Amino acid sequence: MTILSLEGVRKSYGTKPLLEDVTFSLEHDEKMGIIGANGSGKTTLLRIIAGTEPADGGRLVVGNGRTVGYLPQNPVFDHEQTVLDAVFDQGNETMRLLHDYEAACIALDRSGGTDERLLNRVTELSHRLDVTGSWDLEANAKAVLSRLGITDTEAQVGTLSGGQRKRVAMARTLVLHPDLLILDEPTNHLDADTIAWLEEFLARYTGALLLVTHDRYFLDRVTNRMLEIERGRTQRFDGNYTYYLEKKEEQALQQEAEAQKRDNLIRRELAWLRRGAKARTTKQKARIQRAETLMNEPRETRDRTIELSAPSTRLGNKVVELENVSKAYDGRTLIDGFSYKFTRGDRVGIIGPNGTGKTTLLEIIAGRLQPDAGEVEIGQTAVIGYYDQESRALKDDLRVIDYVKEVAENVKTADGSLITASQMLDRFLFPPAVQYTPVGNLSGGERRRLYLLRQLMSAPNVLLLDEPTNDLDIPTLVALEDYLESFAGCLIVVSHDRYFLDRTVDHLFRFEGNGVIREYPGNYSAFLEIRAREEAEQTAAQPAQQAKPQQTATRAPAPAPSGPRKLSYKERRELDMLEQRIAAAEARKAEIEQQLAIGGSDFDMVNTLYTELQALTEALDRDVERWAELAELA
Repeated sequence: MTILSLEGVRKSYGTKPLLEDVTFSLEHDEKMGIIGANGSGKTTLLRIIAGTEPADGGRLVVGNGRTVGYLPQNPVFDHEQTVLDAVFDQGNETMRLLHDYEAACIALDRSGGTDERLLNRVTELSHRLDVTGSWDLEANAKAVLSRLGITDTEAQVGTLSGGQRKRVAMARTLVLHPDLLILDEPTNHLDADTIAWLEEFLARYTGALLLVTHDRYFLDRVTNRMLEIERGRTQRFDGNYTYYLEKKEEQALQQEAEAQKRDNLIRRELAWLRRGAKARTTKQKARIQRAETLMNEPRETRDRTIELSAPSTRLGNKVVELENVSKAYDGRTLIDGFSYKFTRGDRVGIIGPNGTGKTTLLEIIAGRLQPDAGEVEIGQTAVIGYYDQESRALKDDLRVIDYVKEVAENVKTADGSLITASQMLDRFLFPPAVQYTPVGNLSGGERRRLYLLRQLMSAPNVLLLDEPTNDLDIPTLVALEDYLESFAGCLIVVSHDRYFLDRTVDHLFRFEGNGVIREYPGNYSAFLEIRAREEAEQTAAQPAQQAKPQQTATRAPAPAPSGPRKLSYKERRELDMLEQRIAAAEARKAEIEQQLAIGGSDFDMVNTLYTELQALTEALDRDVERWAELAELA
């Protein structure tokens, strides 16, 4: 069943066409990844489909009655809004019911669980969730919030970091479980464990998916269709990212073969013309026209790729040395007595959950932040280039060419040649027409690419990269990975991109929390193997320790554990409340039945009592069913 259809959709900005004749459809069970260079229109296409930006022409149809969920690259919220409102207040009746239920549970917790009015409110909303069959959605919402690390639903959105706001926006999109899910760079600001969970979530997702991401592992494991945007037009591939790469290579080889064949034909025709062909016959005229047509046909060319070429300065033996460095914020220890001597040729990856101190360590090395204790020594020959996560050095009001010229008018490349700032920009895919536009007009990916150029122009020999893959397109990432392979200095990378880490680093530091930093040899895949082996050994050791005393006492197999699952506070309060309500309802039911037996001749009284008994019985059945569910869980 087709859930989305586009036909001839186009979009321009000023005189520049961005999207031309975009035509494709999406079935209800298809998961499509959209790829293309920065500025090719990926985000614009998602906005058009989501309805947040109009198209200039064409036809777009979403299946009748189908719901659409959209996660933008940079979500915008009302800063006064609470997280609870941001996630659940979506103008949907069921989501509004979940919002009221969660708000009532929070208020009940705050009151200590003794407020009778709030108890009745929670009970009423529980019944409504029963009637509407919304408990599955409520359980899904709790699972999503928990896995995204959203625990304080009363916090105001304005107090959250950019990464936390992205998680709130993702929760808002996922809990609704729409028929069509549109995600723009969903892995930005997520740690590796959360990305792994999101991969599994989307792999099991029963709706359609449109996805823009730079994470190649993620793209390969989640999608079953690819849509490439190139020069404003789209091409569909019926497979995942690996399949797309194979087909693109086949296309490139075929184009080269056709170009070679055409060049040979042109060469033969030109040779015939040079022999002094007479143009008096129709046949000869036709041959001349054929040669002219062949030479005038446009050649099929590949899109340009970024040329990363930058010099680096000589690096001595002493690079960066940290001795017993510690740092804490608000009583929470991020780094505790960390010591390490970075050397020339070091290729270090830094991983760990969000908020554990990874960026803090880079800020200390870069000199932007002072440690609470310990010493940081930078070698005299060290030239640090810091590609920070927020691109703080960008200046929106400057023209692109002027922003680069602040560093240098001319740039010396890795091969020793001298080129102008404009030529360097052109190598980074900023043509002259773009060089004189304000930085603020660039797309998110173009801004990050410009910021990367600025850092490399300073000829660093110690390169600090904080989430370098955020917002960069895949071709730029490939070029950056190739450049780093030959980078002779010291490389320190904070990243959640597993593919990028596998290609660029040879050992890792993982922030374990509470200031603990553990070193792992190898790249990210090696780290996963070590962790899997340790978890397997730990799991194997636990049953062995438990089984040994049981085997000496009896040869019967050990019984399966049947201990109760610990209920949450809200569930315990609901269970207690249900027991009280059931007891009260049963007592009232007995009273009504007794009154009906006595007052059989009073029609009005019997009718009123019977109506009350019927409603009471229905409510009692729901309470008993919910009590049984909670009792079984416990």
